Amino acid sequence: MNTELLAIIALFILCYGFISKRVQSTIITPTMVFVIFGIIIGKEALGIFDTELESSIIHTIAELTLIIILFTDASRIDLKQLVREHTIPVRLLLYGLPLTIILGALTAAFLFNYLGFWEAALLAAILAPTDAALGQAVVSNPRVPVRIRQSLNIESGLNDGIVLPMILILISITGAEEQRQSASFWIKFSAYQVILGPIVGIFVGYVGGKLVELSSRKNWMSREFQDISALGLSLLAFSAAELIGGNGFISAFTAGLTLGNTARSICRCLYEFGETEGQLLTLITFMIFGAFMILPELSGLNWRIVLYAVLSLTVIRMIPVALSMIGLRLRFSTILFLGWFGPRGIASILFALLLLEESNIPHGSEIFTVVMITVLFSVFAHGITSVPGANLYAGAIEKLKHAGKEMPEHADVKEMPTKISWSKK
Repeated sequence: MNTELLAIIALFILCYGFISKRVQSTIITPTMVFVIFGIIIGKEALGIFDTELESSIIHTIAELTLIIILFTDASRIDLKQLVREHTIPVRLLLYGLPLTIILGALTAAFLFNYLGFWEAALLAAILAPTDAALGQAVVSNPRVPVRIRQSLNIESGLNDGIVLPMILILISITGAEEQRQSASFWIKFSAYQVILGPIVGIFVGYVGGKLVELSSRKNWMSREFQDISALGLSLLAFSAAELIGGNGFISAFTAGLTLGNTARSICRCLYEFGETEGQLLTLITFMIFGAFMILPELSGLNWRIVLYAVLSLTVIRMIPVALSMIGLRLRFSTILFLGWFGPRGIASILFALLLLEESNIPHGSEIFTVVMITVLFSVFAHGITSVPGANLYAGAIEKLKHAGKEMPEHADVKEMPTKISWSKK
């Protein structure tokens, strides 16, 4: 990376930081700003961002970002509390997520007749995970009922890790079909990826968490290195799994989930790490998204891609959400709120980059284009509507509450840490 580019990026980060609190209650989000900045300095505009970085630094940043996101997001989830109190996110994950993938795959197969069945399913799976950071005002607004904002927060924290094994299996299936590999080949490959990764992750998360906890309790480990341990454990889980033939990303997710439920006394360090280093990496990834992945993909834009992107953010998400909420007696406005605020973001970008690494996927570049356009729409559509949408919904719910009506939305649940506190005051 040349010195001029580094100086420009550093100056931009500082300048945005100077006004970040002033704009956090507006329709402008950090993600939108960094995407626009990336477009401006990208190779298709001012050309400041060197295209030679595309195959080296970009790949490294993307991998590191995905590892940290999977690890820290999973570490925030208290599984016992989730099963005991959080009915809505459990339904979103158990019913809403699979239904979203099925509906997305059927829609993709209909609109893009050149895609095979497995490729259509792969596209739908990549776009299924949500990203609460794109509409952070929704999950941090205290006026929104805790049960509702926590549902979106928990869903976003778990769905990327849950869908990842499916994406890897679908990539292996489509690649095996193209290379005329036998069924036993991709079954064996998928088994190694999906089974060995969690085994390593559970071991690293449990043993590593206990060691950090023990060292901290005996006052051997400083607070600074407790924070650093989050990075060390996540990278260890990733690399150890890769070394024995498992999938490192699944391992990182499993390690975070294990650590978060067996060594909760040190988890606050992980949250703080995710709100600093993790946030910076996420914003840099969105800057790279703007610089390299938007304008080139717009050249292949057509009405089918636009239609699928719009459907992906609306009915493909909203119908499964509505079906998964049957029987909970939630207000229509709540179901609409949950359905709309399921933005596609960082996980979809990083999963699509994993797809590009597989040169044997027949229509990998076409799938990549659809994902990038959908995420672009989501960044601005959900970013612009997050503050007014949260306030409008909160106002409607408050009126019903003041009228003395029974509100399942206000059921008492404990809060789990939000993903990124961009919008907190």
